Amino acid sequence: MNPINITIESKPTTINFDGRELQVQKLSIPLPFGRKPTDISDIAACGVEAVYVTEIREMDPEEFDGFKLNLGKSRAWLKGKGGDYWDGRLCVMVHAPGRPYLFIDPSGGDSVRYLARLG
Repeated sequence: MNPINITIESKPTTINFDGRELQVQKLSIPLPFGRKPTDISDIAACGVEAVYVTEIREMDPEEFDGFKLNLGKSRAWLKGKGGDYWDGRLCVMVHAPGRPYLFIDPSGGDSVRYLARLG
């Protein structure tokens, strides 16, 4: 069987958040978010929310594999990012070749508070 490729469109937009303008990409579909997951298999969500990508963090596969197993660990690159916005969440998108896409809202903290995944 041949693999299936799925494309999810995003729309660039400017939002006002916390007294400042942010350039974001809003995904065309909402995603289910889990709260304070321990790893990427621990997403127990109810409902779905819009995803506003504020930045993209690329990782190599080894870095991603370590990251996905310890989502509660403090990480400087997440500090002060994310938050609730209107109908969704401001997220850092994390990706590595051959791995799922992760959408992380640390809600101002330095670890994963809310997580959605594709793949």
